[in-house]
Amino acid sequence: MKTDDLVALLATGAGAVEGNAAARRYATALGWGAFGATLLMAILIGVRPDIDTAALLPMFWLKLAFPAAVAVGSLFAASRLSRPGARLGWTPGALVAPVLAMWLLSAYVLLGAPPSERVELVMGSTWEYCLYYVPMLSAPMLIATLWAMKGLAPTRLSLAGAAAGLLAGAIGALIYALHCPEMEAPFIGVWYVAAMLIPTVAGALLGPIVLRW
Repeated sequence: MKTDDLVALLATGAGAVEGNAAARRYATALGWGAFGATLLMAILIGVRPDIDTAALLPMFWLKLAFPAAVAVGSLFAASRLSRPGARLGWTPGALVAPVLAMWLLSAYVLLGAPPSERVELVMGSTWEYCLYYVPMLSAPMLIATLWAMKGLAPTRLSLAGAAAGLLAGAIGALIYALHCPEMEAPFIGVWYVAAMLIPTVAGALLGPIVLRW
């Protein structure tokens, strides 16, 4: 059989691919993943009891804005990595920018604090809970994002899985921030980043296994 004949045979009956298929899959993944994370948070740990008072503080909103910004950048990265040959373009910068901004703010806070208080500013009193609950809350989002990618055509599987994991970790951190009592930038700059990296590594390991096609 000639190559042209084979191509024609394979293409017989194939319909046009919807241009918004990727957007629809990611919208579904975001909806179900965020719902699952919120449900887990509500069942297991709940919202912090003083959230009305905390919401009056600028740092509370900055704590929410940080993982939200990481989530936006990682969503674009995951979307691009779902398509063969697509370049990341400006997305690495979008991922680095919020982390760098939080680290600069953390350095400013630490330099302005007395030396005796710096360790407490970094460690807080709940760092171990952050490392546990953020990855746990990210699990529904990681499953949903890998499902969205699986229906597309990723080729760089480890990198695609890492982007899915970072998106999941950012959503998990965003939801956890509604419970977390810590409000200091050094704590967020260290432990939120570390917590988001756990599902990122998990996604990178799962990518070659789950996303093969």
